[in-house]
Amino acid sequence: MDQRNNASDRRVMELLSQSFPTVSAASTEIINLEAILNLPKGTEHFVADLHGEYQAFRHILRNASGNIRRKVREIFAHELSDGDMRELCSLIYYPERKLEFIKEQVDDMTEFYNHTLHRLVRVCRSVSSKYTRSKVRKALPKAFAYIIEELLHEQHSDYDKQAYFSRIIETVISTGQADSFITAISNVIQRLSIDQLHILGDIFDRGPEAHRIMDMLCEYDRFDIQWGNHDALWFGAAAGNDCCIANVLRLSLRYGNMATLEDGYGINLVPLATLAMEAYADDPCERFQVLACDNDKGTDEKTRMLLARMHKAISVIQFKLEGQLIDKRPEWGMADRKLLHRIDRAKGTIRLGEAEYPLLDTSFPTVDPADPYRLSPEEENLVSRLRHSFLVSDKLRRHVGCLFSHGCMYTIVNSNLLFHASVPLNPDGTLREVELGGALYSGRELLHHIGMTMRSAFNDDTPAAEKDFATDYFWYLWCGPESPLFDKSRMATFERYFIADKETHVEEKGAYYTLRDDEAVCDRVLDAFGVTGEHRHIINGHVPVRVGKGENPVRANGKLLVIDGGFAKAYHRTTGIAGFTLVYHSRGLQLVEHEPFTSAEEAISKGTDIVGTTQIVELSNHRQRVRDTDKGAELQGQIDELIQLLYAYRHGLLKERL
Repeated sequence: MDQRNNASDRRVMELLSQSFPTVSAASTEIINLEAILNLPKGTEHFVADLHGEYQAFRHILRNASGNIRRKVREIFAHELSDGDMRELCSLIYYPERKLEFIKEQVDDMTEFYNHTLHRLVRVCRSVSSKYTRSKVRKALPKAFAYIIEELLHEQHSDYDKQAYFSRIIETVISTGQADSFITAISNVIQRLSIDQLHILGDIFDRGPEAHRIMDMLCEYDRFDIQWGNHDALWFGAAAGNDCCIANVLRLSLRYGNMATLEDGYGINLVPLATLAMEAYADDPCERFQVLACDNDKGTDEKTRMLLARMHKAISVIQFKLEGQLIDKRPEWGMADRKLLHRIDRAKGTIRLGEAEYPLLDTSFPTVDPADPYRLSPEEENLVSRLRHSFLVSDKLRRHVGCLFSHGCMYTIVNSNLLFHASVPLNPDGTLREVELGGALYSGRELLHHIGMTMRSAFNDDTPAAEKDFATDYFWYLWCGPESPLFDKSRMATFERYFIADKETHVEEKGAYYTLRDDEAVCDRVLDAFGVTGEHRHIINGHVPVRVGKGENPVRANGKLLVIDGGFAKAYHRTTGIAGFTLVYHSRGLQLVEHEPFTSAEEAISKGTDIVGTTQIVELSNHRQRVRDTDKGAELQGQIDELIQLLYAYRHGLLKERL
């Protein structure tokens, strides 16, 4: 065993020697890494349940969840008025558009440029102070990299260079580059204000611009995502799962959100509109009207009626398709979700268990009472065409690839366990074993194998039967009772549409949701995932926190943080706020509560922002350094290996490559 270890260590040393061929090179790298370990910890931002709210999400990235505003106040509290600080912040958030607005208001732009450039350099110097010069350099735009780097390292006490620095700024202005320079340095401030972004699932549905969020994230290399149930639904649609496609369309029509489907991914909805107008031409579709929200402002009555009919058409198709899949996968135990055959057309009722309920809508022109789950020829053709649209959408496939490359079912980072919704538990708080692919898994193993199953649906080398199961499984992840992304007894979609009695709408939550306020249960979950550290937490999204009704996102004596505050406009009345950001910086954890976002135009013209109140969750008794993080442990491992390399050089075990 020792010989094998020695041989392995030697191979590591030989590989290292290719990058660090001399004692001097290895020593220099050790010095560099030791210095990095003593820098302040980078700022992490945690958000959840974005639900297509691109404008609000983009603003939060631009203002770093209020961190830029805080920096500006720290620097200029005794120099600038509140109004001037708001104006400077909005310039940093939206530099190009703000400059256009300012030029209409200011007569002497030269003076404005002079003051503003000096102020922006000071802000940039502050946000870059916790990074190495190398890391800052990588964030700089090529056109102004040298100039910004010189200005960032200006020292107020260096009188010999004052004229030099002032002349740089004067020349930027005189050569007509001030606008471009302001935009460049503002973007650097935004970029350096967030070191790592964690998204706890649900980018899609409800809001109108999930595709634009994805466009932005695909260019944003410092993020990870823990997939949510709505993300899994879209994965399934992209993989060609008919049930997922029907659900995606139903949700989009329910919220009047066609932009992501049509403009974002080029999904052709004309065949659905055609079928809806033919099959439901005389149907008022009252139960399928678009929910009142900003997504359908300006929609005329004729269009709203068409959307309602499309909504009902795809809903009925969904119930049929789900019945077929439930029969195909009896091991999922979801036969109780087949309801079309329980309808008594003559009486206009449906029987659930021993009870009979009147239906709010009794028009089912495409449902054959003798074979209710069979698609009509027109529906069959429509489903085939919709499936083709999803499968050939290059942009959707690219976005799914981005989410797979940056995501997984869970993440452990800096003593924080991140997952979207739940870890299935038994009523006594122990980990629940869940069957997947013929084997039983729980906790960390369960989430790992689910993630591998999801990936296999998009791998070309996956065997056909395994790929077929993986594609079907996306729908189970969306609404299956033992899915960690859902974890409820059922999804009562049919009941909410067709039955007035709200008792039938109840979806009983799994044990995780009822037990997670117990600190001991949270500790058990953290132990099962191997999360260590004096200050460790579980961070979830999925279930909106009703702040307006007094609910607290901080639970289980601080061990659990639920950060779904309702980004989606449809949830604002429920939660009373417009989302959370959890910010983890070198001083500790802060929960930032967001106000509803109005528009970028208002932020530009009035200097408004959307950050509301900040709640201190946890403060560290010392400023955390890189050495206190997972990255620090990785760097320390590199230092240890380099020290071994030095030993090998100095004792003749390896020869320097001079």
